[in-house]
Amino acid sequence: MLIDSGFRVGGIGIPEIVLSTDRTLMSHHHHKEFLGFGTTAAPVVFPEFVWLELFAPRMKADKNGLPWQAPYGLRKIEAKLKSAGYEADVVLPEKLDEALVDAKILLISHHDYFGFGPPSSTFASIFGRETVNARSFKRFMNNPAIAEAKKRGLKIIAGGPAAWQWRHRENLMKQWGIDCVFDGEGERIIVDLVKKAINGGTLPKYVEMSPADSPTLEEIPCIMRPSVNGLVEIMRGCPRGCKFCSVTHRPLRFIPMDRIEQEMKLNHEAGVKCLGLHSEDVLLYGGTGIIPNAEKVIELNRVAKKYSDHVIWAHASIAAIVKGERESKLISRVAEVLINDKQKWWGAEIGVETGSVPLARNTMPQKAKPYAIEQWPELVIEAAGIMQDVNMIPAMTVIAGLPDEKEEDVLRTMDLIDDLWDFKSIIMPMFFVPMGMLSNEDWFKAFKLSDTHILLLKRCLSHGALQGRNILKEYFSDRWYGSIISTMYFGFLSTIEVIAKHKGYWSEPEKTSTRPSGESSGTEHAQ
Repeated sequence: MLIDSGFRVGGIGIPEIVLSTDRTLMSHHHHKEFLGFGTTAAPVVFPEFVWLELFAPRMKADKNGLPWQAPYGLRKIEAKLKSAGYEADVVLPEKLDEALVDAKILLISHHDYFGFGPPSSTFASIFGRETVNARSFKRFMNNPAIAEAKKRGLKIIAGGPAAWQWRHRENLMKQWGIDCVFDGEGERIIVDLVKKAINGGTLPKYVEMSPADSPTLEEIPCIMRPSVNGLVEIMRGCPRGCKFCSVTHRPLRFIPMDRIEQEMKLNHEAGVKCLGLHSEDVLLYGGTGIIPNAEKVIELNRVAKKYSDHVIWAHASIAAIVKGERESKLISRVAEVLINDKQKWWGAEIGVETGSVPLARNTMPQKAKPYAIEQWPELVIEAAGIMQDVNMIPAMTVIAGLPDEKEEDVLRTMDLIDDLWDFKSIIMPMFFVPMGMLSNEDWFKAFKLSDTHILLLKRCLSHGALQGRNILKEYFSDRWYGSIISTMYFGFLSTIEVIAKHKGYWSEPEKTSTRPSGESSGTEHAQ
């Protein structure tokens, strides 16, 4: 039974270690994980509270007043501390005033603390205002309960995927009393940091974990409480080596199937109706390098389907989609496992990044492996055809402003978007953010936008509004209230379209194709 108020009403003691984050992450996003992308936008057209209700509704509490679901990364750290004997709980942001009364440590995490991530920085730069997620985190940190707890000696440790952003906001570290920031996978170090903080030791200002410091499988615990939308990690690391990505530095580790199933079962028994398989490329689970292991992937999805009627993937790659389908009809076989009368589609985030072969060769030379990078645009179109045939609906990303980008590179990306015009997907344009091997490069910001960049952004906006309405026809089909909530989002997208056309932001290709790839799946994809 879920309740909306009452912190730890079961008589359970107040934890000494509190883990939390702001509302944009402590939300199930209406049980649709990819709706969370909406919080990376600047609150334009509609007031901010509308954006929050659409994309980050408040999380409900369980019978003990704790969040019914919580971000997966926080759940991992919570489990690590509990297994080490500490009283540690993830707490709703609305309950911090009660939770911090006797707490000694506050651990915070975020995917995008200040809106510096690629999607957020794009919208912030274009519209000249902070994004919804950045505003929400600022409110979280300005909570008087945190300031009062700091006066009582509370230590604050920040981590998570966006830990690097604190180096650009050291003034806020001082203002909010952040004692330590750790950047990297936290399971190996968090217990030592907490022990030092509790014993009154001096915490390091920054701790940066190198790939060599990455935790082993034995050091990574299973979560003990449900994760947002049933997210379950299946592997860590990525072998692609894209220069703009930080994850690719980390070693590849496959989580054993029994531990994956343990977390799936935990979420299912807690009443979480959906399930997300998380990795940088689900299709590489159990594989050899960049070659998919079809049987392992199919087994993984069959196990997932035991615990949820609706299964999605966090990420997949273009090359693995093509390789898997050409060699073993892998995507078609996965569709046979997932798609039924209760699930009409599944999705994943997919990095396209550029339609330019020279730029792809310079920044992501292994993205097309085992195929030649010179085939990249054709592989993207083939993969789109494969996905469309099995009703796999991706959120695809493209990057504007990569180092050494030329106008002809942007034009090639726009040509690729035009080739994908009738493909049911969301194509998300992002400004280059210096991470990974390109961390010393300069940021790309709106003042650097050329006319061609602006046209690219308009094309993505127009495609998103049009295809977004097509996606909505099935997006909430697994919910009894699907038609009601779909109407709300349909109106949101229609309003965006009207305003975009009025202000001259609308752009469609002169000619559209009838399909992004061959007429059907099967032998045509193998040719």
